[in-house]
Amino acid sequence: MTTGLDLCEIDRIRHSMRNPRFCGRVLGEWEYEQLKERGFPPQSVAASFSAKEAFGKAMHTGLAGFSLREVQLMRKPNGVPYLALSGAAARLADGWQFSVSVTHTAATAAAVVLGERKDAEI
Repeated sequence: MTTGLDLCEIDRIRHSMRNPRFCGRVLGEWEYEQLKERGFPPQSVAASFSAKEAFGKAMHTGLAGFSLREVQLMRKPNGVPYLALSGAAARLADGWQFSVSVTHTAATAAAVVLGERKDAEI
């Protein structure tokens, strides 16, 4: 089992979002569309960014070896979050399954990613 945890300042993301290209550079296509439908709330964009960082920490690579856009924090219709991986992130995570949890306050967003080998014995 592996764990990654990240905490992100929402004001830092809000400031970055002043650049109209920021969301397109860090959010994957599906993630972008989900957040666009909701008006790109800075706390949700920060939670997505935090999930990407937490994934990198869980994989012991930091943000190296994959593109931020390849790790997407998605939400099921009932709001349950999950990670959708593609490209190098999916190759890096081959053989692993993940759970993700995100939360935020007025000032910070946080994400925890738990990874477990698919062939791990229970």
